[in-house]
Amino acid sequence: MSKQYNNYTEEFKKTVVALYESGKKVSEIVREYDLEKKLIYNWIKKYGKVKTESGLITNNDELLKLRKENMRLQEENEILKKAMVIFTKK
Repeated sequence: MSKQYNNYTEEFKKTVVALYESGKKVSEIVREYDLEKKLIYNWIKKYGKVKTESGLITNNDELLKLRKENMRLQEENEILKKAMVIFTKK
């Protein structure tokens, strides 16, 4: 017997997370939408709201994107510093 995998849209996932954040219990969402608890908790982790130190509200997905971008920019900065040393020696 093979498992059936459902592909849920990002909009649907965010709607489920919004329901949770508005106070609906996970067990109620599981019954209403016939979902697995693990799926819902994964979506909450990814799309749930996170309050930052500066008081801004964002989600984990956005934070991960920002961290990757920050790492890329730091690497570029290091490369430019090394290039500057090479060109100033000449």
